[in-house]
Amino acid sequence: MITVRAVRFDQYGGTDVLKVVDVERPFPARGEVLVRVKAAGINPGEASIRSGLLHSRWPATFPSGQGSDLAGIVDQVGEGVEQFSVGDEVIGFTNDRASHAEFVVVPAEQLTRKPPGVSWEAAGALFVAGATAWACVRAVALSPGDTVVVSGAAGGVGTLAVQLARLAGATVIGLASESNHRWLRDHGVIPVSYGGGVADRIREASSGRVDAFIDTFGADYVELALALRVKPERINTIINFEAAHRYGVKTDGSAAGASAQVLAELAALIDEGKLEVPVARVFPLDQVREAYQELERRHTRGKTVLEP
Repeated sequence: MITVRAVRFDQYGGTDVLKVVDVERPFPARGEVLVRVKAAGINPGEASIRSGLLHSRWPATFPSGQGSDLAGIVDQVGEGVEQFSVGDEVIGFTNDRASHAEFVVVPAEQLTRKPPGVSWEAAGALFVAGATAWACVRAVALSPGDTVVVSGAAGGVGTLAVQLARLAGATVIGLASESNHRWLRDHGVIPVSYGGGVADRIREASSGRVDAFIDTFGADYVELALALRVKPERINTIINFEAAHRYGVKTDGSAAGASAQVLAELAALIDEGKLEVPVARVFPLDQVREAYQELERRHTRGKTVLEP
């Protein structure tokens, strides 16, 4: 039996339940591709699943793997796969919680080719944050001249959402800590600090008109958006599902953008220099615990990435 390394956890808990173990090397079935993983992003939702916070929504079956984002090199193709060949560089995603590993089997329709101008780190971190940001911007129906506020503007999803909103022609106000204001300004975003008085600061920055609100942070930002007189149908949250249910706002996230076509669109923007995936730090697979500890502090700009 050929073994490879993969992240596993056997029970809900903190980062201490994560371990890297030897597992049997997977093989592709019909319509599938075996990818040797070069980079795989990590995401807050994975931490919530591991801790058991999302058990009612997305329960884990133990032993559980982890990870959706991936980029790598095609190692083997299954029967019927014609669009990819061994050696191709690809970006993709898995729905099997399996990308935090040296090798992962992926349905061919969940892969797209990696353009040469996209780094492995950016490619491996693209799926969840990119698909979510794409869905958020689409959900609030931005048009040129609109003003949109993005909470968590320096996070993995937020950094991409503000850029996509700018590409849609909107004026973008990004809520972030002072340390991230320069990055936001450099990307054409008006930075506004968190904390007391934030509503007044947003009104001043927007000249009193906010058309849409994208919440990537949670807390009470749905209520803030409503207080700013944003219509519920133009508010999207990816975290506060309770508030979404109460007020009738949208909750479009990665599932709404989960396609190879969206990945290809985003990768092309990166390749053309129109979109940046900020990578906060890259960890080797053996340091998966440390990677999630840094992620869960919620102070990083952009994405945290594993390299198997």
